[in-house]
Formats: sequence, C-alpha cells, structure tokens
Amino acid sequence: MIRIKAGVPRRPRPRTRARRPLRRALALGLPTVWGAIAITYKLTCPLAQQNSLGARIVTSAVFFAVGTGLILQVRRSLLRELRQIRQIAGAAQNALLRPLPPRLDGLNIAAAQLSAERGAVVGGDLYEVIATEHGVRVVMGDVRGHGIAAIGTVAAVLGSFREAAHDEPDLAGVLRRLERALARHLRERARAEHPASGGLDPDSPVAEEFVTVLLLEIGGDGEVSALNCGHPWPYRLGGEGVEPLARADPLPPLGPFPLPVTLPFVRCGQLLPGEALFLYTDGAEDARDRRGRFFPLRDVLAEVAAQQPPPVPQSVLGLVFTELLRHAGGTPADDVALLVLSNDRKPAHPYLGARGTARPATTAPHPANHPQHNGV
Repeated sequence: MIRIKAGVPRRPRPRTRARRPLRRALALGLPTVWGAIAITYKLTCPLAQQNSLGARIVTSAVFFAVGTGLILQVRRSLLRELRQIRQIAGAAQNALLRPLPPRLDGLNIAAAQLSAERGAVVGGDLYEVIATEHGVRVVMGDVRGHGIAAIGTVAAVLGSFREAAHDEPDLAGVLRRLERALARHLRERARAEHPASGGLDPDSPVAEEFVTVLLLEIGGDGEVSALNCGHPWPYRLGGEGVEPLARADPLPPLGPFPLPVTLPFVRCGQLLPGEALFLYTDGAEDARDRRGRFFPLRDVLAEVAAQQPPPVPQSVLGLVFTELLRHAGGTPADDVALLVLSNDRKPAHPYLGARGTARPATTAPHPANHPQHNGV
C-alpha cells in the first residue's frame, strides 16, 4: 500500500539551483575528458607506441579505466534521469488520482492502486469520493487496457465526475455527464490519431474503447443508491458476513452503446454503523496463480471480516493486497484498484436493529428525529 504524506512543499534552496548548471556541465564534460585522456595517451605516450607485453598490459589497463569511467558516468546520468521521471510520474498520479481524505462525512476511507505495467504508477483504474449536498458520491471505474495509454481516458472521466457530482441533483445526471465527457475525449483522440478521418471512425481502434463505471451515493442516513455500467458490484462487510451490495444486472460499459432513456436506479439499503463497502476493479478477481486459479477475493474478505475487532479500512487494504500478491506470485497481469468505505457514524435511532427492522418500542418511547434521505 502506497502512503502519501501531506504537507506544504518546501521551496528549493538557492544552493540547489546553483548546482544545476554545474551538474549539466559535468554530465557533458566528463565523458569528453575521459575520451581526451585516452586519445592523448595513445598519441603522445611513448609506452603506448611499444609492442612489448608490458606496454600492451599498461595500455589495456589505461583504456579499461577510461571505459569504466565512461560507463559509470553514463550510469549515474541515467539513474538521475530515472529519479526525475519517477518524481514527475508521482506528481501526475497525485494530480490525477488525488489522495483521498482518511475520513469524510462520517465515513472512514482507504484506497490504493497497483499498476500492471512495470515502472508505471498510474494505470487504467479510477476512483474518487466527494462529499456533496446530495450525499457522499463515489465513482469506481476501469478503462479498457492499462498503463500510460489509459491515462487520458481516466483524466476525462474523473474530471467530469468531480464537476457533475456537485452540479447534478441525481446520479442519472452524473452518469450522463460522464458519457458525454467520454464521447468527447474519444472523438478528440480519434482526430489526433487520424486527422484525415475528421471524427470517430467506427472501424478505428478508438471506437472500441470503453469504461466500466460504478456510481454510489450514500445519504446521511446511510441509504445507498447505485448506477452500474459493467462494473463488479462491491461487497458489503458487516455482521452478516460478506455479501454483494446488489445482484441486479449492470448496464453495458460506457462507450460502445448509448445509455438507455430510463436508467435502472438501484437502491441497496442502508450501510449501518460498523459496516463497510469494499469496491474493486476486476483485476483483483481475475488475478491467477501458476495453476490458472482465480484469486478468491470473497473468501479473503470473509476471513478479514471475521476478525475481532474488525480491521480498519487501511488494514483491510493491506491484508487483501498481501494475499493478492502472494496468489499472483508478484504483480498481477491487470491493474488493480481497491477502495474501502467504512461507516463510522453514530446510529441515527437508538432502537434500530438489523437492516430494515426495528426493535419493539418501549412503553414510553423517546422522540427521535430521523434524518431525511438525501438521495434521489
């Protein structure tokens, strides 16, 4: 699990800035100096002109030293450039997949991503959690493909969600905004890759791109509503064990087919205090071991949920990732993103029992103000 520390970035010191031109000069000048030493020795040193065994040994040693110096200098330059690239990639990850707050509107949150492409820190998976006047809204998605090629699509979908989550009064409006943003992005990408086509050619590989999207809305009373376009349903972790949040058939992924006029809005019941939602991309369940067996995600979650006391979201992520990497024998073949939302709110009514039920009232019940549902 990647931990990102928050804080104010420090300004670079003048001394560091002054060293940059010196480093550039050394990077260009040292190989030239090494080459000049080798040529000067060969042309001017009398020992280099002799054919005796001792002279040849000395000449070989000189050229070996020069070659070693050049290799070390090139290696040092490449390592410095690699560190800079990793810093830039880390900054891009923080800008694209912003670090989520550990707590938001009574929900404990933890998220992590693992890219399948070696050396990449940003993959084709996306997630975001935003507190709005309509409730806490969540998006989890998976772009076709992984690695660097999927970053543009991830940016288009996330940018649209961050605006629509506040502007749209219902999840249906949010989903349609995501569809329009994805369509614009694919058209612009098609024009950039094939300027002569003037638009999105049905036979173009770009036309086959798609994104699975899961939208959730958690109201102030814990009521969960969802719209699902081809994404795996989350698991609910609680006193009743591990169960899917819903069993309804999802819509097709965004991209290949337009959304229907009427969207199948799914009400998933309440997320009670102490319960958690485990959201994931299909890279988690599709990870295979050497024998071709899929990762038993639900069984692992059942073991995690059975622990007493229940682990916090950060610990859940750590345990699942540990088992996933052990099962796959290293990095999985596809990107993996995990998101855990735990309800840490106090019960809204002291007599509420299990989900959808209530304990019998006493002879003198206390008045209670039930918070109104903020969803659609």
